[in-house]
Amino acid sequence: MRVAIVGAGFGGLCMAVKLTRSGIPHVVFEKGAGVGGTWRDNTYPGAGCDIPSHLYSYSFDPYCDWSRRYPGQPEILAYLEMIAAKHGIRPRFGTEVTELAHDGAGWLVVTPGSVERFDVVVTAVGQLNRPHVPDIAGAGSFAGDAFHSARWAGRDLTGQRVAVIGTGSSAAQLIPPVAETAGHVDVYQRTPNWVLPKADAEFAPLTRAMFRWVPGAHRAYRRWFFGYVEKTLWPALVGGWSTDLVRQKALAHLRRQVPDPGLRRALTPGYPPGCKRVVFDSLFYPALTRPNVDLVTEPIVRIAPEGVETPSGLRRADTIVYATGFHSTEFLLPMTVTNADGRDLHDQWKDGAEAYLGLAAPGFPNLFFLYGPNTNLGHNSIVYMLEAQVRYVMGCLDLIARRGRMEVTEGAMSAYTSALNRALAATVWSRDCHSWYKTADGKITNNWPRTAREYRRITRRPRPGAYKFGAGR
Repeated sequence: MRVAIVGAGFGGLCMAVKLTRSGIPHVVFEKGAGVGGTWRDNTYPGAGCDIPSHLYSYSFDPYCDWSRRYPGQPEILAYLEMIAAKHGIRPRFGTEVTELAHDGAGWLVVTPGSVERFDVVVTAVGQLNRPHVPDIAGAGSFAGDAFHSARWAGRDLTGQRVAVIGTGSSAAQLIPPVAETAGHVDVYQRTPNWVLPKADAEFAPLTRAMFRWVPGAHRAYRRWFFGYVEKTLWPALVGGWSTDLVRQKALAHLRRQVPDPGLRRALTPGYPPGCKRVVFDSLFYPALTRPNVDLVTEPIVRIAPEGVETPSGLRRADTIVYATGFHSTEFLLPMTVTNADGRDLHDQWKDGAEAYLGLAAPGFPNLFFLYGPNTNLGHNSIVYMLEAQVRYVMGCLDLIARRGRMEVTEGAMSAYTSALNRALAATVWSRDCHSWYKTADGKITNNWPRTAREYRRITRRPRPGAYKFGAGR
């Protein structure tokens, strides 16, 4: 059996480590110049994670010497590079998979200049890998530098007039450090976000020593935080008892950090907490109160060569930063995926991506998705979900080795989707707000509606009755 892995971020590396330990031949294809995925690409000032470091790492290969409670991008990337080096994972860098095609005998993996055959393909391309830049009139006429936050590439904005479009998590992280050195920053907000304080701090030397040397200290801290978010944040997402507590905590945070009542009103959301991704940050609001920062809530009419135009007139800018998210609901694009009958997976997903357990699609045998449809979390660590998925895929590989080609049935897919949609309808994500969790038509394609622990339970091992098996691989 030969396995192809597409992507070398958290998911792809996890899969590669498990295959290496099991002695299963595999190749990791990575379009970038190094491992890390989103943590390789997002190098803007202030980039970091809103999940604690000890939880945002592999349980089977923990790092006990994190410098702070919430890790920054450089430290996360260094951790992933360490994992790849430790386990001898050597992806084919600079190799983008443009097409996956099943020819009846196996999967053909197509890259520029090569076609290779594999028995199994595991995609690990993530949900936040293709930057979204809104189609704004006149954008191409701008005379200055304009770029997406995920394409920062070491830019220095000292002394410049900067326009930041967007106020989500990336914007909240980059605006404070940019505002410290820029001449002026205009922040363009379409919809305010709920913001909770981020209790970040460096670990004291004694604490770091405890995590390194006291047996079980790291795992105990990890288990405690995992249980905390499962019991407090998750209920808020399903309209549970903690929804109002989250709202009150966010409003108190806003009142504490923003003294101006007009600015507070502009920053107060009109939808329930969690409908859009909650921002965890303690520096964002203070940055908006700086004398060199203006929050602009008017719609953008057009972009002119000199800056950004709103109904009130032109606001000049030297640089425009698009902190406008990603094409999160367009799974696997721009890669094309076709089965032996010529069916295109993207046509199958034209009304919104669906996958059994987020991992498999009917009609596409021996193809598995890591961080696939409806496996994102609004409250916990995606690394936990990825480990559950990789364990499940390893179980599938065992079944394939014994029983041949493996494809999820339409019946299993239909039953799973019906139950999933009922659960999603009860969450705050189904409320009236625009978010990266949903398609333009409002279908929730990204998030898992139950606890992370429940997902791990139902993916503990593949259920053969949900699949049909055939000769060959």
